[in-house]
Amino acid sequence: FKTATVVKRLPKTRSGKILRGTMQKIADGQEYKMPATALQHFQEDIARARGIVTHAAPLPRSTDSQKLLRSDLFSKPEQCRNDGIVEAVSTVLLLTVTQPLIIVAVGLLGANYFPQYQGALAGIGFLPALALFLVFEDMMQYWWHRASHSFSWLYNLHRAHHNARYMSVRLVYRNNVIYYAMMPSLWFAGALVYLGLGWFYAGYLIVKMLVIIGAHSDVAWDAPLYRIKWLSPVMWLVERTISTPATHHAHHGRHLSDPAVHYKGNYGNLLFFWDVLFRTARITRTYPTSYGVENLPDATLGQQLLWPIFPENTKMDRIVPGALPASARPTAKV
Repeated sequence: FKTATVVKRLPKTRSGKILRGTMQKIADGQEYKMPATALQHFQEDIARARGIVTHAAPLPRSTDSQKLLRSDLFSKPEQCRNDGIVEAVSTVLLLTVTQPLIIVAVGLLGANYFPQYQGALAGIGFLPALALFLVFEDMMQYWWHRASHSFSWLYNLHRAHHNARYMSVRLVYRNNVIYYAMMPSLWFAGALVYLGLGWFYAGYLIVKMLVIIGAHSDVAWDAPLYRIKWLSPVMWLVERTISTPATHHAHHGRHLSDPAVHYKGNYGNLLFFWDVLFRTARITRTYPTSYGVENLPDATLGQQLLWPIFPENTKMDRIVPGALPASARPTAKV
């Protein structure tokens, strides 16, 4: 026994012996014959969970767009009531309040105390601008993220991002509201915009968000590329340069005993290179079997969004409203 894999659906067959045998062969990558009554989605679930697709007799493959449509964006198997609320509130506030206010605040501070430097860097080229943003925005976010996993008070601000028991593009902006207000990289980005690099920031932000969205997505776009032998050197470079599903999913894994989990590293956002450079990287090309936080009490809604205004729950046995998925809720005794 090596790995336990959870699948969402099972074949429609009454024969347990056939079912177990088929599941074992798919998981082991051996040749198999799919029962006539089985669902095609069943074998795809196993393959996606293990990061493999090994069909002896290939069935029609789903397109990436079909996989995305089947990713259950708004209904995850282990989703709880509070998840959607935290994600909606934190995302809307960051995009419409926090980030715009930081840029305005930096602009006002600059105009009042350093007016001579407004637009001072507007004439620099693409490469110098890229270097400034990679160092003062992306690398600073790496260190802020790393610090958030090193100091308990900062982790309380960041915990909401890891509280979800699933991976999804919905997690990209899921964080405590105060966490973003204090994030140094946002303030440095505002300073660079004041210095005249707003023209560069717009394009840079689009590229960065595409990478981060791809890294958080439950559609592992890197998995099929790993299976193409001639792409191996390219993927070796890619996974050490930018964040990918395999490397970032490892950071969100629930159990440290899972070989694919590395929540004490893989902190990079746009560039995974920072993890490689500062020796916090782990590359396994596999994906965790479960996601979320380990050995911590359930977090309240207020705690996730506005700790320390709302206190931290420290009681392991406390039942927090809206914090448990339906499958984990205690059932009433009859």
